[in-house]
Amino acid sequence: MRSTRRTALERGDLRDALALGAAITVVGMSFGALAAAAGVPPLLTVGMSVLVFAGGSQFLAVAVVAAGGAPIAAVAAGLLLNLRHLPFGLAIGDLAGRTLPARLLGAHILIDENVAFTRARGTGPRARAAYRTCGALLFVGWNAGTVVGLLAGSAVPDPASFGVDAAFPAALLALLLPSLRAPDARRVGLGAVVVALAATPFLPPGLPVLVALVALVLAGRPEVTA
Repeated sequence: MRSTRRTALERGDLRDALALGAAITVVGMSFGALAAAAGVPPLLTVGMSVLVFAGGSQFLAVAVVAAGGAPIAAVAAGLLLNLRHLPFGLAIGDLAGRTLPARLLGAHILIDENVAFTRARGTGPRARAAYRTCGALLFVGWNAGTVVGLLAGSAVPDPASFGVDAAFPAALLALLLPSLRAPDARRVGLGAVVVALAATPFLPPGLPVLVALVALVLAGRPEVTA
């Protein structure tokens, strides 16, 4: 009988996870460089990447600090943005682990990209292996990128000039595409896009994504089989 890990490798999951890890390493470099330019202490920057491990919240917190905001405002903004992880946990909670330590570790690597990567691989042993493998690679890549960005400091140009700000969301969209085969997923996705775009001119960055969760009401009820 072939092992779960070998099956995952044959399906190209490791290859795809490595590619995603490389992308998040680049984004982690931009975060480290921007944090250094904003005057955030290196130890605090590395601590955020290790303990928080949530790119959007970290960028938002640094932006608040750079704009002169109070640390409590930066923490509150990050927590608010991370509320989107609650439905993520409901979607893949059974894959995080069975024991308490495993669940705590699984919860720590629960980020947008890992959830999308895993959901595209169904359920069962393959999805569980994909979640752990991708999560570990993303965690290592993000933290390694943060350190490299810190060392480079202000010498690193604006990451937007390289198109990183567009490339990473595009990679996330590519991961979500297989899930859009289901009619209810298409309804929710399209509704979320409309809501987020409508809210973008009126809300700070990151919050339109939270508001877009109202599109979940467009999901159909699960079918009950006898």
